[in-house]
Amino acid sequence: MAPVIHLVRHAQAVHNLTIANHGMHDPALTPFGEQQCRELNDRFPYHDSVDLLVSSPLRRTIQTTLLSFTPELARGIKYFALSEIQETSDLPCDTGSNLFTLKQEFKDQPVDLSLVSEDWDSKKGKWAAEQNAIEARCLEARKWLKLRNESEIVVVSHGGLLHYLTEDWTASEKFQGTGWENTEFRSFRFVDGDDGTASIEETEESRNRRHDKSKPLTKEEKTQLRETATKNWEAQGYEKASKV
Repeated sequence: MAPVIHLVRHAQAVHNLTIANHGMHDPALTPFGEQQCRELNDRFPYHDSVDLLVSSPLRRTIQTTLLSFTPELARGIKYFALSEIQETSDLPCDTGSNLFTLKQEFKDQPVDLSLVSEDWDSKKGKWAAEQNAIEARCLEARKWLKLRNESEIVVVSHGGLLHYLTEDWTASEKFQGTGWENTEFRSFRFVDGDDGTASIEETEESRNRRHDKSKPLTKEEKTQLRETATKNWEAQGYEKASKV
């Protein structure tokens, strides 16, 4: 049976304070972001059932995972950084540190960097900030997650990327480039009998937890939201149109 996926947006990082900080390379969490992680650690209800941790290899997502899921790490649960779920844009704030730097910085931490590609921070080719490349990465990530043997997996990623990963652009304008708050978490199951897209849908429990009483969108409505959101993100520099 495919696992349940608990998706989490990282805590507040320095670039979240002001657009002027978007020029900072791979920024760390703020002190308030670290406090958000401690609060998430206290309120997250599934610590005992999670059996795998996964995050983007950017500094802020690794830090969020290490600070927010201490019970899992204390139990020795495996924790992988996964290149495919890095943030969408090629702005400096969304461009990760090179693999050598990550290995040095987190050498004493329980994060496995073996799945991080040497060129993951290039923002070229597979890692480009173009829509088709982002979609392909998210498809690859969903397929990888679906084939895992674990029963519940925490995935810590980014505000823009989470819309692509869930294929849901609802309220994408609510915050800066995303509809997800810092340290917000939602739970998903894989859709039965999908067409090879490894699509996921939010669980009823998760929707109730965040008091979402809205009617699920049709395929056509989702497509329209996606077109609107991606056009806005292109205009703001958070992604680029796909090359023909």
